[in-house]
Amino acid sequence: MHQPSAAGSTAPASPPAFQASRCRYSHSGQDHEVKYEATKEGVSKDAVKKAVKSAGNSRKKVETEIGRR
Repeated sequence: MHQPSAAGSTAPASPPAFQASRCRYSHSGQDHEVKYEATKEGVSKDAVKKAVKSAGNSRKKVETEIGRR
């Protein structure tokens, strides 16, 4: 049985589920994600798709890969 914390809540703290999904691209290459990143970085959608293919689906890695080109 959980002991109540100072705030009186017995539920453990956990981050929101949506937080992790903002850090990654979907494997299906959803057009809205690719279009957003292309507009944000000032490159073509093909450049973003190539960066995702070579760097993986981490947003930080993709942005780094786009910066190298």
